[in-house]
Amino acid sequence: MSIADNIFVENCKAILSRGFSDEGQSVRPHWEDGTPAHTKKLFGIVNRYNLREEFPILTLRKTAFKSAVDEILWIYQKKSNNVNDLNSHIWDQWADETGSIGKAYGYQLGIKHKYSDGEFDQVDRMLFDLKNNPASRRIMTNLYVHSDLHEMNLYPCAYSLTLNVSGKTLNAILHQRSQDMLVANNWNVAQYAALVHLFARSANLEVGELVHVIADAHIYDRHIPLVEEIMANPRYDAPTFTLNPEITDFYAATPSDFVLTNYCASALSTKIPVAI
Repeated sequence: MSIADNIFVENCKAILSRGFSDEGQSVRPHWEDGTPAHTKKLFGIVNRYNLREEFPILTLRKTAFKSAVDEILWIYQKKSNNVNDLNSHIWDQWADETGSIGKAYGYQLGIKHKYSDGEFDQVDRMLFDLKNNPASRRIMTNLYVHSDLHEMNLYPCAYSLTLNVSGKTLNAILHQRSQDMLVANNWNVAQYAALVHLFARSANLEVGELVHVIADAHIYDRHIPLVEEIMANPRYDAPTFTLNPEITDFYAATPSDFVLTNYCASALSTKIPVAI
């Protein structure tokens, strides 16, 4: 069975059994009908995924893998903040009439910064250091730029990725300030796992661990029955992941180059309501 399934179930059990409930408090998120969206949450969850052992994707419920990869490439490869560059519609509710989500996500990665050895945007700096300064402890991105928050239509949730090389092994830490466990947990894990594979391939390295640090891991009140249903679903073996062997250039990859073979997963019984 998938290790990602086991981690997800243990996280959700912990949140439901001993999480803090914000019921009765004033909260920002709400449902489409205007009702406040309350949560049960735990602070400071840390999950570790060994990418050499298996690809971390749930089989308890199906994750839309190609769409997740498309989004992470939209952010890290296209460095876009416009939904017209995205193949799904997951960002539409935060876009303005031009398709922009403001100075958020990919916008921040595309800004060039001056360094002692040249001018790079954040992604190109990572790629340069992986190839030329692999011992560096400064290979990281930051999307949470306080001076630009007022021009972001949504504050970044997954806001920082740190890469670290040990010999020929590339490890990564994803920092996330807030995580909707049902809607976004495995979506983020799977897409960043794919991204780490792409960074490793681009620098002729082997993947190691993806560590996921979540400050506020929560389950919304209307999601609890769905989470309980999903936790009871059958579990299957993790699929086999392959990245097109012809891809060595970070910017040449497309979603079709990321392939899961024998991905078996349970379908959801109902559409998931999303708090906004």
